[in-house]
Amino acid sequence: MIKVITQSIRQTLVWTIITGVLYPLAITTIAQLAFRDRANGSLVERDGKIVGSAFLAQPFQGPRYFWPRPSAASYGTGPSGLTASSGSNHGPTSAQLQTDVRNNAKALREAHKLAADSPVPADLVFASASGVDPHISPAAARFQIARVAAARGMSEPQVRALVDKFIEPPQWGFLGEARVNVLLLNLALDASDAKRS
Repeated sequence: MIKVITQSIRQTLVWTIITGVLYPLAITTIAQLAFRDRANGSLVERDGKIVGSAFLAQPFQGPRYFWPRPSAASYGTGPSGLTASSGSNHGPTSAQLQTDVRNNAKALREAHKLAADSPVPADLVFASASGVDPHISPAAARFQIARVAAARGMSEPQVRALVDKFIEPPQWGFLGEARVNVLLLNLALDASDAKRS
């Protein structure tokens, strides 16, 4: 009996060291050497300050900025910083989901001065599953060009050229859809404004 208990304790200690210490250290070392930027959160800096992460949406507001997808998790941020992300988990027959989508579409149409029955991009009215998706579709970005151009005193072709520059192709050419990172696009807009002034 003592022999079995001793073996069990040894096995627990050995596997704790291997899986709890050595493996995490090895993975952390590899990640820091091979993928340092991604391993540290793909943080975006401007003028020496961290302004966000390329992997997390932010709640841009106002007519001067491109807007991200709606978030059921308040973009995963809270007073103490980053908190858990989540979707609403409302099913397609949910009355709350239908109300949210109608309200989002109405607000979007009003902000863009469109008729009440004008079509709007789905990703600007439906929240993402994570609540922190940093990307929108190229169609959703192009939908916002006129509003952003007017608010910034830029021509629509200028803003369209910037949007086109920030369209990312599907991952490895075949996974997912083309997309636009809202944070990076908005930072480029601000930089463009700074150059013009």
